[in-house]
Amino acid sequence: MDLIPSSGPHLHILLNHLPSLGSVVALGMYLLSFYHNNTRLQNYSILAFMGLAWLAIPTFISGAASRWALQARGDTDVLTGLIFAHQNAALWAFGATGLTGIFAWFALWQFRRFGAVPKWNLMTLLVLSSATVVTMIKAGSLGGRISHPEIRSGMEAVSAPGEPGIITFTENLITGNNWAWPAMEAAHFLGLALIFGTVLLVSLRILGLAKDKLSYSAVHRLLPLGALGVIINIVTGMFFFIGDSGRYVAMDGFPPKIIFLMIGGFAMLYFTSFDGPWKLKAGDDASLVSKAMAAAVIGSWGCVIVFGRLLPYYGGGG
Repeated sequence: MDLIPSSGPHLHILLNHLPSLGSVVALGMYLLSFYHNNTRLQNYSILAFMGLAWLAIPTFISGAASRWALQARGDTDVLTGLIFAHQNAALWAFGATGLTGIFAWFALWQFRRFGAVPKWNLMTLLVLSSATVVTMIKAGSLGGRISHPEIRSGMEAVSAPGEPGIITFTENLITGNNWAWPAMEAAHFLGLALIFGTVLLVSLRILGLAKDKLSYSAVHRLLPLGALGVIINIVTGMFFFIGDSGRYVAMDGFPPKIIFLMIGGFAMLYFTSFDGPWKLKAGDDASLVSKAMAAAVIGSWGCVIVFGRLLPYYGGGG
């Protein structure tokens, strides 16, 4: 096995430990923050929830790539039903992680905006992060059985490919209805408009546009619109991917899009909760670090749009 991941299974083995083990660690930190009444530790754990939700995207995608790689090489040692059972469990885990990430981002925004996170959101995060750990453990257990035949027991009959499951249901929804794909394409483009419009306005203020009239706190109010666009695009994007995962994982232009998506998402966290931008008053000039982050956000999300638009035409997308 190469040091640098060069295949779906290799990449998935490296990535899957981050959201699975990370969710346990983050939940432990979150519980400790309540026990010690430590707001800083609480914010760190919430930030971890957000980061893990973002990392779950390439983890799930690499899992689908692993499935196609195993099927392509005709690995008879791996049970097809077990792979589908793992994928179904992984999709539930992805959903739980994503919901946790949504409320975690909103909590970070609330803390920066109002100085505190409402109790209802803290309790919601506790429930969702606990559900994430449970679903991650189940998905990880099934994934471990794929890699380690010696620990399988009675798994032959589990979730055969033709049986109903969340993966099969999603595939049928997106490919079995003529209206589904065009409707989600429309929603996807609206989400992109929300994201890039928000990113552009916030970043231009950091870069100095209208700095004499606007404080950063004024444009910080726009961030939930961008977050809404991200939610729309992640949901619709996952529908696209699940509906035609075999073609997506074979596209040369798809990995760069996901890489720039990761960069853009983590860079946006800087503008959500870090002190540097928040301290900017009307007339203040941003630091070099903040300006570099603003340029990175504009550039990365611009590349996401470019590579997304090129998918049908570049690297096997036709």
